[in-house]
Amino acid sequence: MRNALAADRSYPTGTRKERKLWKAAHLPFYLMILPGFLYFIVFKYVPMFGLLISFQRYDPFVGILDSPWVGLDNFRRLFSEQDFPLLLKNTFTFALLDICLFFPAPIVLALLLNEVRLKPFRNAVQTILYAPHFISWVVIVSLTMTLFNSQDGIVNQWLSSAGLGTIDLFTKPEWLKPMWLLQNIWQGVGWGSILYLATIASIDPALYEAAKSDGAGRFRQIWHITLPGIRYVIVVLFILRLGNFMEIGFEHIFLLQNPLNVEASDVFDTFVYRTGILQRDYSYSAVVGLFKSLVGLVLVLGANKLARKFGEEGVY
Repeated sequence: MRNALAADRSYPTGTRKERKLWKAAHLPFYLMILPGFLYFIVFKYVPMFGLLISFQRYDPFVGILDSPWVGLDNFRRLFSEQDFPLLLKNTFTFALLDICLFFPAPIVLALLLNEVRLKPFRNAVQTILYAPHFISWVVIVSLTMTLFNSQDGIVNQWLSSAGLGTIDLFTKPEWLKPMWLLQNIWQGVGWGSILYLATIASIDPALYEAAKSDGAGRFRQIWHITLPGIRYVIVVLFILRLGNFMEIGFEHIFLLQNPLNVEASDVFDTFVYRTGILQRDYSYSAVVGLFKSLVGLVLVLGANKLARKFGEEGVY
């Protein structure tokens, strides 16, 4: 550790007094990092001990250490589950919709907002688009049900009076995934664009001036200056998003689920709720969580390696 500090040019290599002063000056920074460090230790690393129940027939009355060991039986049970292909298909479908359609939406919004020259108008649009992020999924799904109710919903009444029929969002399975995606975009696109806008603001304005003097229009400036300027952020956020590839969001999908669309909405998150909470099969539900985490880990490692192969820095 001392050799590493000595290799740092900012670390003094002179007298002991100088080294003590250097450490005292940097102490506030270490104290600032400490809460976050403790958070990850207590809530991220310590709970990993609970993964042992994936290999046990866990009994909460005897605890983890005294529960019987079953090895890989829980994993065999999961992969031989009759609903496993359906759960895997639905989860991957929602995840691909999220990666392919929702992930690019904040990037597009940030590029569009950056091109707005009227600052009051841009601030108003940003405020309107940020607001849905603070609305809970319960409220969002309730509003959707109120607007699109097949009997007295405002939207369906208007469509019916116009002779266009009605839209049964909550009774027909084919409407579930588009509704889920549009609700995600409506709630998260504004908030997700903040980091991209901050990165765009850090791009040297002289680059745009030089491009204008060369006759480049706005689209060419976006393609050759703005997008390369935020490419690193896009790559890092994409890799991190792959780590949660199979995290669909239990609350949202559970609120949209009903007996009529359960075949299209049943994912690993809802399956864990049924088996782990309702049926109290904690070991089996822990296996599902571990399986999802392993898939995310493999995707992150693969995407990071691929990014570095193409010259990007990646996340590590």
